[in-house]
Amino acid sequence: MSRKYIDCRDMPSENNCDLAMSGSEEHLLEAAALHAVSAHKHEDTPELREQIRGELKEAVPGALA
Repeated sequence: MSRKYIDCRDMPSENNCDLAMSGSEEHLLEAAALHAVSAHKHEDTPELREQIRGELKEAVPGALA
């Protein structure tokens, strides 16, 4: 199974969020959407999830635990 990652530092943020997450695309998309809603006050919409999906990158083995 391919591992992906996303890093809030790659996106504009009013609170300078530095959270990074990794996991399978399915689990990471869900976790990142929950984080976007709870920490960044976004609305959980299909458009938000597509934007998040577009920001997912292939994880380098051992780079994120």
